[in-house]
Amino acid sequence: MGCAALLWGTILLACSCGPGPPRAGAAPLLAATYVLDDANGLGREFDGIGAVSGGGATSRLLVNYPEPYRSQILDYLFKPNFGASLHILKVEIGGDAQSTDGTEPSHMHYENDENYFRGYEWWLMKEAKKRNPNIKLIGLPWAFPGWIGKGENWPYDYPDITAYYIISWILGAKQYHDLDIDYVGIWNERAFSSKYIKVLRHYLDRLGLWNIGIIAADGDWNISKEMLVDPYLNDAIEVVGAHYPGTKTVQNAILTGKKLWSSEDYSTFNDDVGAGCWARILNQNYVNGNMTSTIAWNLVASYYEELPFGRCGLMTAQEPWSGHYKVESPIWITAHTTQFTQPGWSYLQVDGHLEGGGSFVALTDGLGNLTIIIETMSHNHSKCIRPPLPNFNVMPQRATFYLRGSFYMVETLQVWHSRLDFESGNSSLFQQLHPLQVWEGRFSLDLNVDEVYTLTTLKTGRKCGCPEPPPPQPFPSNYNDDFNIRNPPFSEAPNFADQTGVFEYFVNASDPGDHVFTLRQVVVQRPITWVSDADQTISVIGNFKWVNMTVTCDIYIEKPRDGGVFIAGRVDNGGIYVRHSKGVFFWVFADGTYRVTGDLAGKQILMKGLAGVRDNAWHTLTLNIQGNSASGLLNGYPLWDNVTVSSPGNGWAALGTRSFEFAQFDNFHVEAC
Repeated sequence: MGCAALLWGTILLACSCGPGPPRAGAAPLLAATYVLDDANGLGREFDGIGAVSGGGATSRLLVNYPEPYRSQILDYLFKPNFGASLHILKVEIGGDAQSTDGTEPSHMHYENDENYFRGYEWWLMKEAKKRNPNIKLIGLPWAFPGWIGKGENWPYDYPDITAYYIISWILGAKQYHDLDIDYVGIWNERAFSSKYIKVLRHYLDRLGLWNIGIIAADGDWNISKEMLVDPYLNDAIEVVGAHYPGTKTVQNAILTGKKLWSSEDYSTFNDDVGAGCWARILNQNYVNGNMTSTIAWNLVASYYEELPFGRCGLMTAQEPWSGHYKVESPIWITAHTTQFTQPGWSYLQVDGHLEGGGSFVALTDGLGNLTIIIETMSHNHSKCIRPPLPNFNVMPQRATFYLRGSFYMVETLQVWHSRLDFESGNSSLFQQLHPLQVWEGRFSLDLNVDEVYTLTTLKTGRKCGCPEPPPPQPFPSNYNDDFNIRNPPFSEAPNFADQTGVFEYFVNASDPGDHVFTLRQVVVQRPITWVSDADQTISVIGNFKWVNMTVTCDIYIEKPRDGGVFIAGRVDNGGIYVRHSKGVFFWVFADGTYRVTGDLAGKQILMKGLAGVRDNAWHTLTLNIQGNSASGLLNGYPLWDNVTVSSPGNGWAALGTRSFEFAQFDNFHVEAC
């Protein structure tokens, strides 16, 4: 071949006579060399890349997707050598409380209640395992049912009870779904209790669950300080997990000798800047912080976009009614690592910082395979939602790599490339380029800004694509649900997004007539909360842009004397802000009164009076909102009208209860525009 340099795309193939000259007319590139060698041992073991479903209700709408679109979405997330090809799935252990974008139901609403078919996380874990039997599964609670705290908003006063509750979930996963949980956490982003962690480890071991590792504390690194002075705590914990570490760790965490993970990260809008954030931290969490796993919140943005942190998933699937979804750029950024590594591989001992800015990691399976991932993401194009990003500069550069040790004999590397183009918007994602020939253990690349490269000995990578999904459509403006399903595939009715409380399908066997199958609010004690849940329960549905609407629903108050229910329109808030929801709320109470309020808290009273409603009887409520005026009907007859509503101007439809109480709903109907 001689000593001429060949340039294919941005890849420079260098012979033994040295790198070729810079391209004609181009400014000289900053040039630096890097050595990849395994002769003196390897670095830390790689534990995989994953994502979180939950924390909370982030996969809520996914389960309602029709086939084949639902399976296509799952393939993009979990199927090896297809899309994101995730190594880890972390799910919320539902606690009946608001945990960011909604509530997820507990397997034990009450002390004497066990049901391992509530919610959709069981289903999701099985679908992930179906596609990748080797995927690791993690469970983590954000909240707990109220009975665990015996009246206190705290899960650690009775550590035996809390451990029993968590282990019941683990055992239920195996008994009812044949799912082996690999890791379990403590309490998401809240205080840790050393005593509880040791009690949990004790009970896991006593039941023969030695293989289940405890991750702690899913907040900052502070637990590592305590681990260094408490050998029993240190023995109980397998992984020190921190959230949003900004690619940095602390010395105490390193001194524990434990695996270090970014056990929740990313949380960023899934456009190209979000992809840049993800590309940067996937490398730099190890380069800067020795973290061997990074787990994204969240897996798939499958919740109403106007809820908090809308579209902060690796991909978007928030329209089950149309079947539309979008494979966003973070999916393909993930593939740069996940399709060419596996848990159990090892990082090479190398600094990983590029001289011109950016980073690289190199991993091996110990059997001769080598994967190198390079990112040159610039500051403004890789900001994550948290923490703040210090200033840095990235410039075009030439990187020359020398392969030593067992890699010296590598002759060819497969090349996958992404370029995030923030000027034209024409990004190129996960494209396979010509293979790169390595000459006497040496090759060079010209790296531009905002690029990702994977160079690998593996030939298994693929960029797969399903047929285009249907085009987007707004939520149906005429929507009905009579809840008449004898054996529902999921415990929750489609498209209802619980924000406080839990609304489940219910078989009302004592009803002689039209209300045998209903939707029931089932949480009757305030949970141990993660955020400040509302004092009222509420589930929202529909199109946040709705202005004018008529909502009709049959309601059944079960709680005598001070029970109550509502239907609502133009509800403007949910998730962690649910306490502050405003809208038009039509309430009826067991004492025979009614109220119309402008807020969920019931403090802004627009109208009130007598309705004659009683508990343990079915009634039909109708709320009509047109422009700046609202009216209400009870059992088809006008009860109030001409109430002025100035704000909010739009929002969801909703239903709910006055407190944590049993109540039923049936024949829900909304017409809106």
